[in-house]
Amino acid sequence: MVNRRPKLTIVAPNASPEEAAAVVAALERFMRETAPRAATPPLAMNPWQRAALHEAVARTPELPAPWT
Repeated sequence: MVNRRPKLTIVAPNASPEEAAAVVAALERFMRETAPRAATPPLAMNPWQRAALHEAVARTPELPAPWT
């Protein structure tokens, strides 16, 4: 996957390393929080399929039932 985010650096001769790091962290947070959301929402799952996944039910059992 291509990294499309710019590499941020601070060029300020009077800033301490802590101040520069704080500014870069604030910019990173701003960019992350204001980034556009995914264009296409995930496909809706069939409610029966969702229930089967929550219950860990398979269409065909992999092993025979212990009581048979």
